[in-house]
Amino acid sequence: MNAQSIPSEPLLKRLQTFDFLQGLDAASLDRLAQSATWKVFHPDAVVFWEGDLESNLYFLQYGSLKVLKTAPDGRTQVLRFIDAGEIFNEVGVLARRPNPATAIALEESGIWLIPRSALEGIVLAHPTVAMQIIENMADKIIELVTLAADLSLKTVEARFAKILLEQAEGDIIERRRWSNQTELAARLGTVPDVLSRVIRELTKAGLIEMDRQQIRILNRAGLEARAKPQAE
Repeated sequence: MNAQSIPSEPLLKRLQTFDFLQGLDAASLDRLAQSATWKVFHPDAVVFWEGDLESNLYFLQYGSLKVLKTAPDGRTQVLRFIDAGEIFNEVGVLARRPNPATAIALEESGIWLIPRSALEGIVLAHPTVAMQIIENMADKIIELVTLAADLSLKTVEARFAKILLEQAEGDIIERRRWSNQTELAARLGTVPDVLSRVIRELTKAGLIEMDRQQIRILNRAGLEARAKPQAE
């Protein structure tokens, strides 16, 4: 992790586009940008650990992260991926509670850290900002509820098919450098061997084809049928 002193103008421009900051005056936005710290995290670097008390709101300017939960026996479950342009750690910064999960950089990632003290001043002066942040948190809670339901009610095949359908642009899913079967398996709550069998079955059925760069959906209707809940 490298902390650097760089101009805050790029952050200020991005803050002006955030839905939850709409309506703020220029001086308030400028103070928020000036309070932020810039850090670069190398691939596999931990942004924050589960259980840490973190006092910053994060804005990912570039790169990708994964957020995961670790069981006492060492098993991990990926809860979500974070892409450039997203804000995260609302729970840590506003609820003053330990982080419920660990965030790890999947590739070099540049992140702005906005301190709680600066954000609290904005929230107290502008209640609409607080409501927008709460809505963002509610959306993430809904995502976690959906993930829990999928893990308990759907097979690995159904979960994988659902992810492909959600991520496809047209019928193509571009694979990033870090998007290997180990990462995919962790997100699906399974192991690489099981995922490999699922991929072979979907490929054999003529529903998808896959290489190092892309996953292509060949039969959308057939894949949608596989994405429906089934008994294990």
